[in-house]
Amino acid sequence: MKQTGAIVSVADVAWIIALWVNRSIHSSMKTLKWLLNLDFEQQMNETEKIKRAKQIAIIAGVFTAFVGVLLLLNYLQIKKSDPLNSLVLEKLVERLSSEPNNQQFVEEIRQVDLLMRKAYFTSLWQVRTGAYLMLLGAIVLVLSLRVYYGLRFAIDQPSADQIKEKKKRQLTQRWIGISGALVIILAIMSAFFTMNHLRSYEPEKMIVHSKAGDESIEQLEIVSIRTSETEIDTVIITESTDVEVKQPEVAITQQPEMVVFNEETVKINHNAFRGSWGNAVSSSTNLPTSWDGATGKNILWKTELPIHGYNSPVIWNEKLFLSSANTSKRVVYCYDRNSGKLLWEREVNNIQGSPATQPKTTEDTGLAAPTLTVDGEKVFAIFGNGDIIAFDLNGNRVWAINLGVPDNHYGHSSSLLTWEKKLFIQYDTHSGSKVMALSTETGKTIWETVRTNDVSWASPILAKVDGKFQLIMLANPNLSGYDINTGKQLWSVDCMSGEVGPSPVYGGGLVYATNEYARMVAVNPKTGEKVWEDNYYLPEVSSPAYHNRYIYIATTFAVVACFEAATGKFLWEFDAKNSFYSSPMIAEGKVWVFDTGGKAYIFESGSEPKLISSPELGEKVFATPVFADGRVYIRGVKHLYCIGVN
Repeated sequence: MKQTGAIVSVADVAWIIALWVNRSIHSSMKTLKWLLNLDFEQQMNETEKIKRAKQIAIIAGVFTAFVGVLLLLNYLQIKKSDPLNSLVLEKLVERLSSEPNNQQFVEEIRQVDLLMRKAYFTSLWQVRTGAYLMLLGAIVLVLSLRVYYGLRFAIDQPSADQIKEKKKRQLTQRWIGISGALVIILAIMSAFFTMNHLRSYEPEKMIVHSKAGDESIEQLEIVSIRTSETEIDTVIITESTDVEVKQPEVAITQQPEMVVFNEETVKINHNAFRGSWGNAVSSSTNLPTSWDGATGKNILWKTELPIHGYNSPVIWNEKLFLSSANTSKRVVYCYDRNSGKLLWEREVNNIQGSPATQPKTTEDTGLAAPTLTVDGEKVFAIFGNGDIIAFDLNGNRVWAINLGVPDNHYGHSSSLLTWEKKLFIQYDTHSGSKVMALSTETGKTIWETVRTNDVSWASPILAKVDGKFQLIMLANPNLSGYDINTGKQLWSVDCMSGEVGPSPVYGGGLVYATNEYARMVAVNPKTGEKVWEDNYYLPEVSSPAYHNRYIYIATTFAVVACFEAATGKFLWEFDAKNSFYSSPMIAEGKVWVFDTGGKAYIFESGSEPKLISSPELGEKVFATPVFADGRVYIRGVKHLYCIGVN
């Protein structure tokens, strides 16, 4: 490791010198361009031209030779001390094979491997840059020499002795030129062989044959995904050493339930942010439309939440889940949704890679903004420090990993989705964006796709298009659809700007996306074509809802607005009391939305604003309501409420 670090340091110093010399070449090229101007007499006399051309030739020659030597040294250094075949790394792997459960060795291997690869790719950058610089220097050298000798022998008619001297000089120059050309060719060949060094690391050669029962060695398959417009690299990881899988910590004696997780059970439960597939529609019926938090009217129960969080509850059968977090504690809660009784709470800790110091977040985001998701067997939670964890529905810890602290100036808020044994994560940050699918059974990565967009606070949704589900995500500047099985990007539309908070919604065959200070668009997910766009009313945080040919939005300017879904035509607006962070939901043909003051607005879905009721909770609300037959659940800033007919 020390040897590699020294090589990189020396090379870096050398390349700083090379880049400084390159500036001199760049300046000299301007002069060369001046020399090649046809109107020589107006610029300088012949002697000055010859002098200037000679200076340029000397600088270019020294520079070209210097870069060539650096390329040769770089090749020899990499060949002698290949960072991808580190002796230190080999020793650690040997020790790991004898102690497969030693997490310290695993972490050391990861750190050494990262350092080695950084050193290697730094060398590759130097080779590519050096090749261009050397070519530039050679071109300047040839041109300046041509100008120099052309001007020198054009001054006077040479004598016989001068002609002989010229022939000798030409012969000498020819051999010098041949030698220089050989140096350049050798340097370029060194660059070529250096850049092809990765051929020994092709995917089929990277399979590690381990002993039976040894699950600590990871096997990587790299798949190149190409679309008509972009090329995206997807890494499919079949084994991972970063995942911590634990046996149940608490033995809870209970008869196992037959779990059916399909489209029907997803529709009758509320298993993710904004319900089924994240599309803001609930199939629940017999819902109350009046209540009063101050008097307790139709408040079946409420329970105090000891730690704050902005995520919304999720429901599976008779259990309700949510999370909370502060700088010292992250917790997942499970309640009996009929009685409000706390069934269990589990602190999220002891996760490998989890930061000791929590990232800074704004007050209106916090560390527990993303909503959980549940698949009938396990509940999954993600926090603002990159921790992600799975519990079974009895509170037994199944697995936990850390994805790396998200580089996000407000805090991470993208919620989770699950389908077909996959956990989908939108992880868009300042330092890089990606979407990934983890195994719900083990937490290991199934696929991961790099995204080329800015940081986003929106959550993914699932849309069934032509019988197949697409994973759809919104960020600046793209609204994109992905294959849920491979991570391949199916389509992408450049349509958004700003700091994207609202999530998209799917309905009526179109995907709708919007953001404040940008626009609202409708896109056909079959073709990726934009159908319409509008900028009349736009939400900042709250996500849109679709129902029966209409789009509904709620803005931070305290306005609920309705648009015609097929055309984007504005239909109506309603002025509320406070701004909206909560997203509108569709249930029983009605539009439900809470303002930040805790007042609900319940409208009939339609082309005109028909307010059914506007009951008060008596507590600030930032979360989105959750529904079950005969029940409305809402998270306030201090309490969790269950609303139903008393």
